[in-house]
Amino acid sequence: MKPLCWRPLRLLPLVLLLVGLPCALSGASRVLPAGELPDDSRLQPLKDLNGYFPFAPPKFKAEWAVRAERVRRRILVAQGLWPMPTPTPLNAVVHGKIDRPDYTIEKAYFESAPGLFVTGNLYKPKGRTGKVPAVLFAHGHWLDARLSEETDQKFMVELATGQERFEGGGRNRFQAMCVQLARMGCVVWQYDAMSDSDSKQLSRELVHLFAKQRPEMNQTANWGFYSPPAEAHLQSIMGLQTLNSMRGVDFVLGLKDVEVDPDRIAITGASGGGTQTMLLAAIDPRVDLSFPAVMVSTAMQGGCTCENSSLLRIGTGNVEFAALFAPRPQGMTTANDWTKEMSTKGFPELKQLYGLLGAPDKVMLHRGEHFPHNYNAVSRSGFFTWLNQHFKLGLKSPVVERDYERLAAKDLTVWDDQHPAPKSTGDDFERGLLRWLTSDAQGQLAKAAAEPAQFRKVYGGGIDIVLNARAEPGEIVWHLAQKTDRGAWTETTGLLQNRTYQETLPAILVSPQKSNGQVVVWISQAGKSALATAGGALAPEVKKLVDAGVTVLGVDLLYQGEFLADGQPFPQTPRVKNPRESAAYTFGYNDAVFVQRTHDVLSAVAFAHRAVPGGRVAVVGLDGAGPWVAAARAQAGGMIERAVIDTGGFRFGQVRDLRDPQFVPGGAKYGDLPGMLALGAPAKTWIAGETDAGLALVKTQYRAANAEARLTRYDGSAALLREAAMAWLLAAN
Repeated sequence: MKPLCWRPLRLLPLVLLLVGLPCALSGASRVLPAGELPDDSRLQPLKDLNGYFPFAPPKFKAEWAVRAERVRRRILVAQGLWPMPTPTPLNAVVHGKIDRPDYTIEKAYFESAPGLFVTGNLYKPKGRTGKVPAVLFAHGHWLDARLSEETDQKFMVELATGQERFEGGGRNRFQAMCVQLARMGCVVWQYDAMSDSDSKQLSRELVHLFAKQRPEMNQTANWGFYSPPAEAHLQSIMGLQTLNSMRGVDFVLGLKDVEVDPDRIAITGASGGGTQTMLLAAIDPRVDLSFPAVMVSTAMQGGCTCENSSLLRIGTGNVEFAALFAPRPQGMTTANDWTKEMSTKGFPELKQLYGLLGAPDKVMLHRGEHFPHNYNAVSRSGFFTWLNQHFKLGLKSPVVERDYERLAAKDLTVWDDQHPAPKSTGDDFERGLLRWLTSDAQGQLAKAAAEPAQFRKVYGGGIDIVLNARAEPGEIVWHLAQKTDRGAWTETTGLLQNRTYQETLPAILVSPQKSNGQVVVWISQAGKSALATAGGALAPEVKKLVDAGVTVLGVDLLYQGEFLADGQPFPQTPRVKNPRESAAYTFGYNDAVFVQRTHDVLSAVAFAHRAVPGGRVAVVGLDGAGPWVAAARAQAGGMIERAVIDTGGFRFGQVRDLRDPQFVPGGAKYGDLPGMLALGAPAKTWIAGETDAGLALVKTQYRAANAEARLTRYDGSAALLREAAMAWLLAAN
């Protein structure tokens, strides 16, 4: 922990020592002048996909190993792949072979999850023996790319400007890419993005154009994508496409009529296909070469709903995602788009990381700022040449593609009379798919909960990302505003500043003259004002603690008390300006308010440890604040000795509004609030608002830690709840 610093409050150079009534707090206990808000970075405009996302390379390998693990886990959690969905049978079908002199083309489909079909074409080289490399080709936002044909006008422009070399490539660059790779000796799996070409089980309006919440899909059971319950379980279109890519690796490695070399698996794609390339390469160790085209950038991160998921880019971005592939061979391209500054912003830092890892020549930037946003023949040649070099294909460099016999859409489509398109489509299919994903995840999590080490790894690793847990509390600085002697106790007001994270909390500290060495951090929906009655006297429970020698700290968490200029309750979570009602546009880049308030609790706990050196710190969460304390306890390690938590039966999975301040992406997935409570084992905890059944997971973890006696469930009357909580808090250890 960083050292705690005590400093006078700026603008208030005179520290006043006042004598007041024995049991009254001074005025409204404000720290700042009326109407002035705390100097807190979180009050600035939110970050969105058009922000700036620099990558800072580490100085040491060990430092990068720690960082890389966490960012990789963030991707997995955000994509709904922690734990990984059960790999169900692919039930792959390959048919309709088309013979060409030096390659073949087949139609293929498989099930990445039960009932969800991934469609595409399979290109294979002819006349090759032994193991052959494989390339996954993920297309981006070109409508029906695999089955498309360019217009005459656009083709002529591309030919005239040097983007394309011949008609086949210009009319369909996707076929041109696959044919050339097959001629180079590679198996190629070119698969459809969901809603494109032959993948029609989910609509284009849902996958790429989603704009407005659907009330009929916002249910606590049988929900749909983009709804609060789906977000609470980390179910997204982007995650599903990432799963499709991973199952694509399974598919090519399982081909029967050709032996794919498991040490030469590559993936490439442009634009949205570049996004999928980055993500698969970052999380699937089976990928040996990555080539994301016109996507890696410190600028725009991907504008489509299929390129955004909640939690994904909080504190990170696409350049760092690409960095996760180091030191394996990776190339990328630029164009006259958001990637045009990559040569000076982003790529030098990637090169530095590759150098640190001993592979400076294994990362390459193929520049093309004079071309528009596409995967043109010049860029494709850059990929072919890079692949030829690192997969040792034996061709002369540079590799330039040749013309080919182009096929029409009717020749490439995977569906026909013998292979009819699936009938499972639309809303019912969507609901059923999410039911399966939910059930599968719950089954895997139940198994993990049965073994303490797995519980900590799976639940703890997931909740760590959901709550954006901090490696350290941060450097806490106290700016003193006023200190008042009350006889038996002292009232101190000031600003509790977390310099590391640029967060500032108005706070009040009530200190008895004779301390028993215990500090209670009092957390409430009312903020620090909960320490006093409406008349200014100490609240009865607080007075009881102070009379017993306990120091009590009250704080205004984000959007409480002095964070509210008009004093009105905080109604809705801020959102980015993007008009589309997808949570990922806000929560893919910014912490939820619930998470930020949880961080505030941890800052207050860190301060409490220094306010009474060597003291024992407890946290009280009443008046609707219990869930924040449960979340803070899940992250606090040994910093919180005791916790009083009234959950009120709250569950993240019951939140039905994306702008509810209690909404948390992923909050429901890892056991919901009981999962966070369970991570508090074996520390002493008093819990109200829960049934025995609701605490089953918590009890299991306390039992596994031989700490059942440290868990107390209150089941008495609401009228006696506070009295019982204070009695437990003051009881002998």
